[in-house]
Amino acid sequence: MTRIALVDDQAMFRAGIAMVLDSQPDLEVVGEAGDGDEVEALVAEVRPDVVVMDVRMPRVDGVTATRRLTAVVDAPRVLVLTTFDLDEAAVAAIEAGASGFVLKDARPETLLAAVRAVAGGDQVVAAGATRTLLERFRTPRATPGREYDELTPREREILLRAAAGLSNAEIAAVEHLSEATVKTHVSRILAKLGLRDRVQLVVYAYEHGLL
Repeated sequence: MTRIALVDDQAMFRAGIAMVLDSQPDLEVVGEAGDGDEVEALVAEVRPDVVVMDVRMPRVDGVTATRRLTAVVDAPRVLVLTTFDLDEAAVAAIEAGASGFVLKDARPETLLAAVRAVAGGDQVVAAGATRTLLERFRTPRATPGREYDELTPREREILLRAAAGLSNAEIAAVEHLSEATVKTHVSRILAKLGLRDRVQLVVYAYEHGLL
C-alpha cells in the first residue's frame, strides 16, 4: 500500500484527487494540507511515501515546501501538480528535489500512473522533457565539482547516457553490460553526486554543462 499526502489550497480539488487515489486498492490518502507551510508537520504526522503537491499556494508555494521537505533524511518523494506543461515553477520544483510533475487537468489514469512511478522510484518526467524545460528556463551555470571527480570513467559514460534519456536496457545494449550492472552503476552515480533520482541526474548534467 502506497501512502499519499495531498497538499493543495483548493479543498474541492483535493477532494476530487483523494477520491481518485482512494479508489485504487494499492493507494491510500493518509493526510491532507491546504498550504505549503503545513507540509512538514503533516509528513511528520502521517509518514507518507509520496506527497502530491500543488506548485502554487498562497503562503508557502510548492517549490519552497519541496525544498524544505527533500532536505530531510528519508523524505517522501514529491509529485508536483502544475497548470502548464512548460512552467518555470515546475523546473524549480524539480531542481528543489521533486521526482516529477503532472498537469492538474491530466486524466485520472495519468495521475495514478505518475503516483505509482514516483512511489517505485522512477522518474515521471522523461529525460528529454526535463531537458526541454531546462533549455527553456535555465542556462548551464557551473563546472562539475569534486563529487564528479569521484566518478569512474565508466560511471561518467553512463551518467551522460542516462541524462540523454536512455533507459537502463538501452544503456546496457550500448555499453555491452547487463541491465543489473547498469542499475548498480546508476545507483552509485546518484549516491556519489548526492542525487535522489534520474530526474535530478538530468538537472545535474545540464546545469554543469555536461549535455
